[in-house]
Amino acid sequence: MLDSNTMKLLEETLSASISNKEIAGANFMVIKNGKEILYQEDGYADIEEGRPMSRDSIVRLYSMTKPVTATAVMLLLERGEIDLFDPVCRYIPGFKHQRVEKDGELVPAGREIALLDLLNMTSGLVYGGTDKAGQHTEALFRELDGRLHGGHPMSTLEFANRLGEGPLSFEPGTSWQYGTSADVLGAVVEAVSGMRYGEFLQQEIFGPLQMNDTGFWLPEDKRNRLARVYQDDGAGGLKRYTENHLGICHHMDKEPAYESGGAGLVSTIEDAAKFTTMLMNQGSHNGIQLLRPRTVQYMTSAHLTAWQQKGFDPWHSLQGYSYGNQMRIMTDPGQAGGLGGAGEYGWDGWLGAYFANSPQDGLTILFMIQKKDAGTLPIIRKLRNIVFSSL
Repeated sequence: MLDSNTMKLLEETLSASISNKEIAGANFMVIKNGKEILYQEDGYADIEEGRPMSRDSIVRLYSMTKPVTATAVMLLLERGEIDLFDPVCRYIPGFKHQRVEKDGELVPAGREIALLDLLNMTSGLVYGGTDKAGQHTEALFRELDGRLHGGHPMSTLEFANRLGEGPLSFEPGTSWQYGTSADVLGAVVEAVSGMRYGEFLQQEIFGPLQMNDTGFWLPEDKRNRLARVYQDDGAGGLKRYTENHLGICHHMDKEPAYESGGAGLVSTIEDAAKFTTMLMNQGSHNGIQLLRPRTVQYMTSAHLTAWQQKGFDPWHSLQGYSYGNQMRIMTDPGQAGGLGGAGEYGWDGWLGAYFANSPQDGLTILFMIQKKDAGTLPIIRKLRNIVFSSL
């Protein structure tokens, strides 16, 4: 258990963040050696209606979806259904004959993108930017958003094929850049399994782990638990944010044609804890062996080469970390901007959903908020530092 002073510090720090209108509300969980030793909730899931954050509040995970997608790929790897050196075009035909931008011109890529490049974000696929690859991706997302509620919405496979038809920002494997790789992996899982991506996740991950509130949309009886999203109002307060983003329907109230492997899931802190506990337990949870231990060890290891790491190093807030399989992995605690342990891994999302597993400490930290452009906010770093300093 955490001592009373540590628990008081955590409570006061979270409360101050809400009082300062940094966030509207949050819940926070610490698990040690497989047992929950702290749960705190404070603030509101819906300020206007006065609905507080609670254990069953549902949040949009955005990029915290990515480690789930990596897990789906690991399942296919274990079963011998894929080889990580398979070219992506074997599954997604749009990735044939890829081009890369060099000196403002598009030239044939030196080699095909492989599944391994997608897992490690070394593919040359990006979220946006001023180069031709970024412009193509931004235009595709605008079309995806524009078709969300029409009669011909874009599917997971169509998105991936169209993405592959565009240029790459750099030669596959030569650098690192955060981007749409996980969305393509979701489409690969569809192509290999013959199932819709959401069906695969339900059958292979969410069902076995009893993650009953996790998926790509919400039926009517769960929508009243979905937390509202807020953003800074420019005057020191918060205002509601209601726009769709990255092809994700903001209200999560209809089954999507596009199931984003990089950003599409909703979940609760308790469901997320089942997933993180499975990873901490070397692939098992409540008697279910979802992944084998050797697979989890591979999945949670850093994979960037020295030259790929140069692309990751400018991410200022992730000093001391490397990357692999859609997650950050702490490789040098002495270089990090806060307390942690070697081998710690996890990821966060655009609206602030966050997890970290530290195997050497037997520790999991989970934090759920809904704030535009949050990622990892100062509040989660403060809470982390309090927890790690108490060990």
